[in-house]
Amino acid sequence: MRSVGLKLLKNKLSEFVRLAAGGETVLVTDRNRVVAEIVPPRPGRKLVSEDEFTSRGVREGWLTPAKIPPGDPPPRRPVTTLEELLKDLDEARADRWEDR
Repeated sequence: MRSVGLKLLKNKLSEFVRLAAGGETVLVTDRNRVVAEIVPPRPGRKLVSEDEFTSRGVREGWLTPAKIPPGDPPPRRPVTTLEELLKDLDEARADRWEDR
């Protein structure tokens, strides 16, 4: 079992991850106090697919699914018409020219 400070861990993270992958436990310390452990993966551990992760999150209550169905978002109504926008732009430009 090895021990490493946060600063050294930050600079050589991949080295300590390789040690853990090889079966060694690495204790992470901050000001001489153990704050975390990097441990080897459990036997049979595999990557979790996105669907499994999402299903687990919803089941455990720490993830809320989107309220709109997958795909393109629903169409939005324009805030203003093009004519109104151009009119406002012309007015703003006219105000600027009057100030000169």
